[in-house]
Amino acid sequence: MSLEKFLKDELIKLNLSCEDQDQLFEIFYNEALANDYVDEMFLKKIKERESVFPTGLKINDYSVAIPHTDPEYVKEQFIAVATLENPVKFHLMDDASQKTDVSVVIMLGLNQPHSQIEALQELMRIIQDKGNVDYLLAAKNKESVRTVFKQLV
Repeated sequence: MSLEKFLKDELIKLNLSCEDQDQLFEIFYNEALANDYVDEMFLKKIKERESVFPTGLKINDYSVAIPHTDPEYVKEQFIAVATLENPVKFHLMDDASQKTDVSVVIMLGLNQPHSQIEALQELMRIIQDKGNVDYLLAAKNKESVRTVFKQLV
C-alpha cells in the first residue's frame, strides 16, 4: 500500500502553531470538512476516541501521535500530517496515565478497515526511523513530506 496517495496537500501543515490537542483536531477537522472528506461527527468522534484510546507514541527521544476514528465518519480517505511549532501533549498509547510532548501528528482518515490496519503498519515503519521524523520536522514544503511517504511503496 502506498500511503502517499492518501496525503492531501491542504491537510499537510508545516510548523503549525496550536495551543493544544483540541485546537489541532479542530484545524484538521475544519479543513477536512470544507473539502468534504469527513462528516459533521468526525471532530466529536476523533476526540472521543482519543480520550479512550490515546495515540501518543514515545519512541526513544521523540514522540509522534497517530489519531484516527471509526471509518463511518470518513467520506473520502486521507492522511493529514502536521509538524508542530511547539509540541502538544498527547496521552501515551501504551500508558494512558502518562503524557508526552508530540511534534509530529499523522491523522488517519481511512474508511476501509483493512486500509487502517495496513496504514498503521506502514506508518510504524516510517516513525520508528528517527531519520524520517527528523526529515518531516525539517520539511520546508509539502513535497518534502510526500518524499517520506513515497519511499515505502
